Amino acid sequence: MKKMAQTLYFSLLVIALCSISECIQRRYHYINMNKNWTEAQRYCREKYTDLATVNNINDMNELMKTASSSPDVWIGLKRTDVYKWKWSLGDPVKYLNWKTEPSTDTNNCAVMRNGTWHQQDCNVPSQFICYNDSSKTNIIDSSSQTWREAQRFCRQYHTDLTSVRNQTDHQLIHNIINDPQRSVWIGLFRDSWEWSDNTDSGFRYWGNGEPNSVGGSEDCTKANIYIQGQWNDVDCSGNYNFVCHEDELILIQKNLSWTEALSYCRENHVDLVSVDSEEIQLMVTEVLHQASTAQVWLGLHYYCLMDLWIWVRGEVVCYQNWAPGGQYHLNDCSGEHRAGAVQSGGDHLWISLPRSQQLNFICTKNLKN
Repeated sequence: MKKMAQTLYFSLLVIALCSISECIQRRYHYINMNKNWTEAQRYCREKYTDLATVNNINDMNELMKTASSSPDVWIGLKRTDVYKWKWSLGDPVKYLNWKTEPSTDTNNCAVMRNGTWHQQDCNVPSQFICYNDSSKTNIIDSSSQTWREAQRFCRQYHTDLTSVRNQTDHQLIHNIINDPQRSVWIGLFRDSWEWSDNTDSGFRYWGNGEPNSVGGSEDCTKANIYIQGQWNDVDCSGNYNFVCHEDELILIQKNLSWTEALSYCRENHVDLVSVDSEEIQLMVTEVLHQASTAQVWLGLHYYCLMDLWIWVRGEVVCYQNWAPGGQYHLNDCSGEHRAGAVQSGGDHLWISLPRSQQLNFICTKNLKN
C-alpha cells in the first residue's frame, strides 16, 4: 500500500510539473551605441559572447523585443567567399540525397523529385512542402512559387519550408509527394553568409529583394526592427546600434564522470543542463559540434527507488528525446547507477550510461535551465 501511495503521488507530481511549459530563448542584449560592424563585434566579444546569432523565428522575435527602441541594429551575419548548403529552418545539414553531386553553378536552391534532390534556380516556380511545428506535420502546396515566395508563405501560415534531416524524414516526404514527375521545393538552399560565432545555422530573414549587394560592398547585415525585423545587407563601415548575444550553455571538453561533471558545473557555472523543452534541446545541439566524445553528459539521472528519470534540479522528465531503448536501466537497482547523455552526432538522441563513464558535458549559466 505504501509503494502504491508513493507511485500515485509521483504520478500526480509528473502531471502537475509537465503541465507547466516555459520557452527559454537565447539571451540578447541591446547596445545603444553607434559602431561599425567590426567595432560592434569586438564589443560583444569583450562583454558577452558575440554579435547576435539568430537560429529560428523564436530567436528573431526575441531579438525584436530586445531592440524594440531602435530602427536598425547590427547582427552577426557576414558575407564570406565560401558557399554552403543550409536548411531554411536552421537545422544542421547532416543528411544529403542528391541525384548527382551538386555543382558550383548559380542554382542555389533544391527540389525533391522522384526520391532524390536536384539543384534548381531559386526563381523557377515550383510546388513546395511546408513544415508546421505545432502539429509536427509536413504540408504540400500545389501552387507554383519561387523558392523565396514559398519560404515566405510557409513562414506566414505554418513554420517554414521543410527540412529533411535523416532517412526517415526523406521517406516520409517522398511518400507525401507520391509522383515521380513532381518537383517540390524543400528548405535546402546555398549561400555564402556565416555567423560571427561560427554557429552553423541557415536561418535567414531577408527583406524583399535582399541581399542585393549594391555596389558590391554590402557584406554585413542589419535588422530593420521597424519593418518586422527584416534583414538587409549593408556596407560594414556604417554606424548602427547593435545586439549582442550571451550563450546560456557551455560545452566543457573535459572527460569526467557524471558526478565529477556535476560538481564542476556547480563550482564554475550554475549546473549541468536540464533539457526540459525542444527549445533547450536545440540550444544543446548548437554546442555539441565542439564535443570530443561521442556522448555528452546532461543533468539527467535515474532515481531507481521510484523508477523515475529526474533532472538535477529536482524535476521529473516531461519533454523526452530518448533513442529507442535509450533509457534502459536495471529495475532492481543492482549494478552501477546510471545517468543520461546526449549523442554528439546523428540526431542527438539521449541514452543511458553508467555514471563512471568519462565524457564531455554541458553546463548552464542560467538558473532556469
